[in-house]
Amino acid sequence: MFNKRIRIKELLAQAPTGQEVVVMGWVRSFRNNQFIALNDGSTNNNLQVVVTLGSQDDDLIKRITNSASLKITGTLVPSLGKGQKMDLNASMIEILGDSDAEKYPIQLKNRPSLEFLREVAHLRFRTNTFGSVFRVRHALAFAVHKFFNDKGFVYMHTPIITGSDAEGAGELFKVTALPFDNTPRNDKDEVDFTKDFFGKATNLTVSGQLEGELGATAFGDIYTFGPTFRAENSNTTRHLAEFWMIEPEMAFYDLEDNMNLAEEFIRYIIKYAIDNNREDLEFLAQRLADEEKQLPQDKRSEMGLMEKLGFVLNNNFERITYTEAIDILRESNHNKKKKFQYPITGWGMDLQSEHERWLVEKHFKKPVILSNYPKEIKAFYMRQNDDEKTVAAMDILAPGIGEIVGGSQREERLDKLEARMKEMHVPSEELWWYLDTRRFGTVPHAGFGLGFERMVQFVTGMTNIRDVIAFPRTPGSAEF
Repeated sequence: MFNKRIRIKELLAQAPTGQEVVVMGWVRSFRNNQFIALNDGSTNNNLQVVVTLGSQDDDLIKRITNSASLKITGTLVPSLGKGQKMDLNASMIEILGDSDAEKYPIQLKNRPSLEFLREVAHLRFRTNTFGSVFRVRHALAFAVHKFFNDKGFVYMHTPIITGSDAEGAGELFKVTALPFDNTPRNDKDEVDFTKDFFGKATNLTVSGQLEGELGATAFGDIYTFGPTFRAENSNTTRHLAEFWMIEPEMAFYDLEDNMNLAEEFIRYIIKYAIDNNREDLEFLAQRLADEEKQLPQDKRSEMGLMEKLGFVLNNNFERITYTEAIDILRESNHNKKKKFQYPITGWGMDLQSEHERWLVEKHFKKPVILSNYPKEIKAFYMRQNDDEKTVAAMDILAPGIGEIVGGSQREERLDKLEARMKEMHVPSEELWWYLDTRRFGTVPHAGFGLGFERMVQFVTGMTNIRDVIAFPRTPGSAEF
């Protein structure tokens, strides 16, 4: 059988006792026609392969170039050199794929910038930084499923093509099969979507929440984990046009239950990554520390990456209301000295990332859960509180990034929900199916959303969200 190989990560965990093994991977470097640094993506650590001078054909030696792929059979022995505990003495080398070293975009001489690597995103996984990022991303994704599965949640695949806009944002990618050169129009000279594939206007989903609520009112506890889309023309380090969302919905939950689950969930997936990917996280922590040395002192983070993750794991999340947060921010010296880019003007304003981070990093020095926001700045489906001014919403704020989770208790009372939809000009006739859950056995229920890339960014310490998704979709860019 061809593939009797052993992965390098597994191999490096063994003791070298002269055993014969087969490894396969890509060349990271080849020194003095004797020492191959081989990597197969299972770890950032390379296996040193020793080629005895004269043991291989000269033509084969010339083909051992940066990023060429090899199959090597050899004997594992203790290393005589520094920096590794073992060598593989090669007895047989087979070239599986050649690589023109002069044309290969990622050169070892100069450390390529993250900006350059985005231009060659199809190859950037072969660098140590992106190897670590995407192994951590995998671990976090697995932890998401494990957490909810172990709690008895049902995993739902909500639609990617939908006729609704859960957020009411209006920043949608339209989906159509109509011809652009001869689009059918009605009497009002509007596009006639009745002639389209679905017989109505449709778009790519911005959230699976509304459909998730349907599942929760049948199964009790469900979660979604899938792609979502926003047609926002935002060229920032925090925004993507295509990203993944985790959205659990739970029947028989109130706002406090929701906060408890979200806090437990965040702790769980971070701990899973630390327990299973410590080597990658420590590499990324050092990378971030080296990067920050180039910044002015006032731009550097107060905490290293591992310290920041421990900060979330080892502190109970502080829980305060939006009203309490506004009072704290307004009375802060930071606000009085006008150090906020967006001054705190009063109750009712939407908090910015700088306000959220100040609460977490400067005031409480622990993660914060804010609750009971003004209804005017929140979505129609959030449960209205008795004060008729606020809704049972909550956001979780983390160091270095601000809001990382947003959620609420949902409005289960049909009359209240219909009145709020009317206020906010949300067409109830298009959401008749959603309202049915309030007509037929309504229950208190709640849920939250976590942008997966934001979480990966937080855990890996990467400063640009485009570096934690394989092929970022951003304004003007849909490459690869």
